[in-house]
Amino acid sequence: MFGIKDKRGNGKEGRLYIVPTPIGNFGDISLRALEVLKKVDTIACEDSRRTRKLLSHFNITKPLITYEKFSEARKAEQIIEAIKTGSKVALVCDAGMPGISDPGSILVSRARSYGIRVEALPGPSALVTALAGCGYTGPFRFLEFFPRKRSFRMREIARMAVSRDLVVFYESPRRVVSTLKSIRDVIGDREVCVAREVSKLYEEYISGPLSDVISRLEREPVRGEITVIVRGSEPIDEVDESFVAEKARELMAKGYTRRDIIDILAGEIGYTKTKVYDLLIKMAEQGENQG
Repeated sequence: MFGIKDKRGNGKEGRLYIVPTPIGNFGDISLRALEVLKKVDTIACEDSRRTRKLLSHFNITKPLITYEKFSEARKAEQIIEAIKTGSKVALVCDAGMPGISDPGSILVSRARSYGIRVEALPGPSALVTALAGCGYTGPFRFLEFFPRKRSFRMREIARMAVSRDLVVFYESPRRVVSTLKSIRDVIGDREVCVAREVSKLYEEYISGPLSDVISRLEREPVRGEITVIVRGSEPIDEVDESFVAEKARELMAKGYTRRDIIDILAGEIGYTKTKVYDLLIKMAEQGENQG
């Protein structure tokens, strides 16, 4: 699609721009981002106060429409209607890339469904920056903010125990120590990197075994925005039944249900759910026979 022409027939083309904003240092904004912010008709933002501060720094004055989590669905239609009349709209969030743990995905999805041209600009992202700065490599899984509900949290930790992928998530400074302790209690003293205040004045990367990182964070107050990267499990030359059974026993010992174990092992090891279920039944029968 090449954009939607003004439905009033004046030939003006409406468009949606996804514009990443600095996650700390205003100097991180790109020349292209500034160019787009200067030429659009309207800017959709999370917090108008924070966005005005950014625009003022670069001597940009534009009409703003708030577009935050709780009004996202309702405001999306309003913005779509403006674009249909030929308006060019820039979508920004408070910091980083809209739609990545911030509002934006609903608007982008609806814009594409209407055939509206969407341009996503590259730019600052705590996720990508922390990954580059931690020194780890390999496939990764991004959780956004770490789950608060205990059942979801423990299921994610169990996946870490068997997955070879890096796991990346955001966490509150108030909860990061307790979260890391919960992870260590299940997966052991694996390597972790805590990236704090990325791109800001007090940027810091704290890495090492989980116990060492926890001890360091407990010695001084944790402040700022936190990104955590947990290393994956050691590579396995061959995933056979004995390995799967061993991982199942570990999860059982931690109190996970049969259903959780089936979901976790099937998703991370590559066995089908039926195969994992059959293995658990076989292990239960062997246990009964031994008893």
